[in-house]
Amino acid sequence: VQLVESGGGLVQVGGSLRLSCAVSGRTFTPYAMGWFRQAPGKEREFVARITWSGGSMNYADSVQGRLTISRDIAKRTVYLQMNSLKPEDTAIYYCADHTNYLRDYKLGRNYNYWGQGTQVTVSS
Repeated sequence: VQLVESGGGLVQVGGSLRLSCAVSGRTFTPYAMGWFRQAPGKEREFVARITWSGGSMNYADSVQGRLTISRDIAKRTVYLQMNSLKPEDTAIYYCADHTNYLRDYKLGRNYNYWGQGTQVTVSS
């Protein structure tokens, strides 16, 4: 199983970015996929999660209404559309497979497979 993020970069306050996470692995179909982020000097935090088949979504309160998670099953790709970006959104963003899907989706320990991360920097 391999997860590869892309789409990060430098953007001004109020700007937008779309992150992508390509899922590969011949026999691997996730139950749900999530996005996490980690800012310098801070712990990793949950951002958003989507179920693969039904498309049910969950968000952290801090991003609700500004960030949108989606997935394209045919392309085996998960997206994170980021609008109205703020300096506090600056972080490395990781996608991950919610392997232990019966457990709390907000906890990183319930995700087994992780991408390498993509840097998002919001300048003021």
